[in-house]
Amino acid sequence: MRETLDAIRPLDEEAMAAARARHDRLTKPAGSLGTLEELSIRLAGLAGTCPPPLPAPAAVAVFAGDHGVHAQGVSPWPQEVTVQMVANYLAGGAVINAFAREIGADVHVVDVGVATAIDDAPGLIQAKIRPGTADLATGPAMTLDEAQAAIETGIRVAGQLVGGGARILVAGDMGIANTTPAAALIAAFTGRDAGEVTGRGTGIDDHTHHHKIAVVRTALRRLPADAGPLRVLAEVGGLEHAAIAGFALGAAAHRVPLVLDGVNTVAGALAAAALHPGVTAALVAGHRSVEPGATAGLAHLGLEPLVDLRMRLGEGTGAVLALPIVSAAVRVLHDVATFDSAGVTEK
Repeated sequence: MRETLDAIRPLDEEAMAAARARHDRLTKPAGSLGTLEELSIRLAGLAGTCPPPLPAPAAVAVFAGDHGVHAQGVSPWPQEVTVQMVANYLAGGAVINAFAREIGADVHVVDVGVATAIDDAPGLIQAKIRPGTADLATGPAMTLDEAQAAIETGIRVAGQLVGGGARILVAGDMGIANTTPAAALIAAFTGRDAGEVTGRGTGIDDHTHHHKIAVVRTALRRLPADAGPLRVLAEVGGLEHAAIAGFALGAAAHRVPLVLDGVNTVAGALAAAALHPGVTAALVAGHRSVEPGATAGLAHLGLEPLVDLRMRLGEGTGAVLALPIVSAAVRVLHDVATFDSAGVTEK
């Protein structure tokens, strides 16, 4: 982890200046592509060159883990759905598989903490640290060593995927009850009240929602005011959140963009940014989840979502849908003619 943190560098200002200057010469009114121009300039700074490399191929990593807080009745879904959905991903039958096929992305499932043992299968990365976290409502979800091991797992997965040719990464998640620790992490890292950032997850009624908020508040009371990011992850996070934090750090260290999905990936990104603020340079907000914690977390990170489709599925689905937009932003710097080359008169 220390080597990765040390490898994260600021955006390249010269490359960003070159991208801005190129945008000003392209056959379009200056600034007319809005957010896409800003994104392409930042990706040039991340890559250290203008134009930046086209962000393809893409690799999706779905980090999976179970949660002891499920015992508190915060989700109507049985815990065994986690391992059942992992099997569905590996068989190619989930929404993330369909969306990934549509845009040509590979899907990998990383078992960092599923309660049930999973047999080896194509597309599965075996990295189980423990079979689910402990109940964060009654004590630490995991130890400091386990939280660090999960972070380092995410770092290794990022390195493996980039080493295998991926030029843009997507973070996804799977874990029944994982929006409860996500809300706790977001509250801890943003300073917001639990009631502001705790959503309805897979669809819970009012009574369960109020109970879920109370569970988050109970867990947060254990945190000392000076708790560092690793302590916060260990006390109230999930193994997949810690791994996503490492995945973000790894992406930043390798200087490739990472597209965030919903509330769980945002929670992991907040932990990564607490470990190293420079990680945000590599982060792209794929979509705006309807979970309130996702919007709060993205605002804290200074990120604006590319799309808003009222989704709350997770898995990386919203992030994958945003990939063509990211590619288009970069493609402009590669393919659009300048006023001079096209013989178009400027104003």
